[in-house]
Amino acid sequence: MNKHLQKCKNYHAKLASADPKQKCLVKQAPITSYTTSSKEGCSSSIGLGIFNKEDARKALVGILIVDELPFRFVEKRGFRKFCRVGMPRFDVPSRRTIVRDILQLYIDMKTSLMRQFKESKVRVCLTTNTWTSIQNINYMVVIAHFVDEQWYLQKRILSFTQISDHKGETIGKCIKKVLLDWGIDRVFTITIDNASSNSTTILYVKRKLTGCYIDGAILEGKYLHLRCCAHIVNLIVNDGLKEMHDSVVSIRNAVKFVKSSPSRFDRFKKCVEHEKIQNKGLVVLAVATRWNSTYLMLASSLKFDKAFDRLDDEDGHYQNYFKETENGQKRIGPPIFEHWENAKVFVQFLKTFYDVTLQFSASLSVTSNLYFHKWSTSNNQLTSMSGDGNHFVCEMASNMKCKFEKYWGSLETIDKLLIIAVVLDPRYKLQYVSYCFTVLYGVANRDSMTGNIKDALVELYECYSAMYGGGGVGDGGIDRVDEIPSFSDLQSENSSVFDLQLLFRRQLRSKIMLGIEIRWRGIC
Repeated sequence: MNKHLQKCKNYHAKLASADPKQKCLVKQAPITSYTTSSKEGCSSSIGLGIFNKEDARKALVGILIVDELPFRFVEKRGFRKFCRVGMPRFDVPSRRTIVRDILQLYIDMKTSLMRQFKESKVRVCLTTNTWTSIQNINYMVVIAHFVDEQWYLQKRILSFTQISDHKGETIGKCIKKVLLDWGIDRVFTITIDNASSNSTTILYVKRKLTGCYIDGAILEGKYLHLRCCAHIVNLIVNDGLKEMHDSVVSIRNAVKFVKSSPSRFDRFKKCVEHEKIQNKGLVVLAVATRWNSTYLMLASSLKFDKAFDRLDDEDGHYQNYFKETENGQKRIGPPIFEHWENAKVFVQFLKTFYDVTLQFSASLSVTSNLYFHKWSTSNNQLTSMSGDGNHFVCEMASNMKCKFEKYWGSLETIDKLLIIAVVLDPRYKLQYVSYCFTVLYGVANRDSMTGNIKDALVELYECYSAMYGGGGVGDGGIDRVDEIPSFSDLQSENSSVFDLQLLFRRQLRSKIMLGIEIRWRGIC
């Protein structure tokens, strides 16, 4: 014990003798946040650095969070040996200490974010979803989207918690708890899927926002509910794929055979080599409940159709696989020439909706201004494919068209805010929307639909003018409400970007947005 204590004293004496301000040569890389995808540490530039124990602890916390490592990782022998060699002056904390550091980091970031919500008075858009795990446990997540003072779109997960059930009032109470916990009292929209219980959720949250806060919701929550566009696309395509064509089923069974064991997969790769197919990727097994995985399976399998044909000619196990029964019925397949030709048509047809889903699901870029364009594209695609010569494609497009009409067939079912986002884009304005209405619904319906969008925009404008119209804003801003041009003047045929700038300068100068996901290109 005496020898051990003496060694410890000598060790700490060496550390104390080292000058904490002593600089050393280190590799330098641009400092970025942990949420970015830049390759830190890959730079070859050398500079001077100073060891800081607190910064090292924070970096270690970041490693565990970003790389999703267990807390016990800091006590692994390999990691501690690396630290002794690479950072001998760094005292590696225990897992219990690192847990406290992570909790403190969360508290600090939460405090900073709450201060930002309070000081900037930013209006937040929420996104929420619920699901049930394989253990039959109900979970719910609440995510906030907002634009900071530098006009960058921000996304923060506010809550990830268990809930008792999927009832609308239960979800609404959870959202209310999150808003109170984070000090958010100004909400613009809540994006949620199309479950019937979510209407109850919106009514509950709307009642709480309008009852507890003066400007908790715009127009008393009239436009609070935004239906998830990606979820609607998923419902539309799934409705068209309810009765799966034999071509898709046969290809799925062939891929299932190839992916079922390593030996079968090796035989398939040999067929790929013999056919001299130059492709780094291989086939993807589809998930039956996800149409986009079916699209990826067909798109990837089409590149290896000759390899599957060779496997059919040379592998007896492959042939016997399709002679067996599954759920009391003979397996469909193997895929023949007709199946591959049909798959090409399906892939071409589904690619439009696959791309739309990817663009709607983007979380690091603005998406509201894409809605109207992609909605029009999808409508045109379904209309043209409904008259296709392929009977199955025609039937599938017709089924999807019926589902499309249910969610996006009229202005009563369309989220008007997402069309207003296009009106506020100086490249398109109201005239472009009116033109699209003419193409999609005819001249007879154009004027009424355009008028509804214009009325909604006037209503929003008057609401913002009443709430934030008083007081000067400086920097050339408008000092009186009566100096703001009338909306009818701005929407004339000669309306300019400068007119729109005058219209919304008060809101922009006050850091108040008409829609937090609207990118103001060239307006301010």
